[in-house]
Amino acid sequence: MRLEDEIKQSRFKSPQEHAAINILFSANWINRNLHRFHTAHGISSQQFNVLRILRGLHPKPASISLLNERMLDRMSNVSRLVDKLTDKKYAKRVPCEQDRRQVDVFITNKGLDLVNKISVDLDKALLDHVKLTDEEAAQLSALLDKMRD
Repeated sequence: MRLEDEIKQSRFKSPQEHAAINILFSANWINRNLHRFHTAHGISSQQFNVLRILRGLHPKPASISLLNERMLDRMSNVSRLVDKLTDKKYAKRVPCEQDRRQVDVFITNKGLDLVNKISVDLDKALLDHVKLTDEEAAQLSALLDKMRD
């Protein structure tokens, strides 16, 4: 559905304003769908993001600051997210051998199983929701990268 129909606004100051509002609206639409998807699996989108980062580093650990740097949502409280993942046995904290003030965060086998299962389901859900061809998706990504330059 067109943005104009969704937000009941037919005029914009410029094509750039139209594009920016469309990006914000679309990002919120994707976030709502992902929130429902992740909630059905018992975790938040931010917790899933931490698990994906930990899976990518596995078997090496991550520090809280490294996780924070790699988060998609940099406003997240990573320490709190790790606490919740630790409570659910998806991650574990281990004192860092080189710096006792720091902790190393590892993904557990239970966490690996969950993130792998969710990733397969998520790939299917994204194909259902993001109705773009591979070429269109690549073009959109290139335009968004250009916008942030």
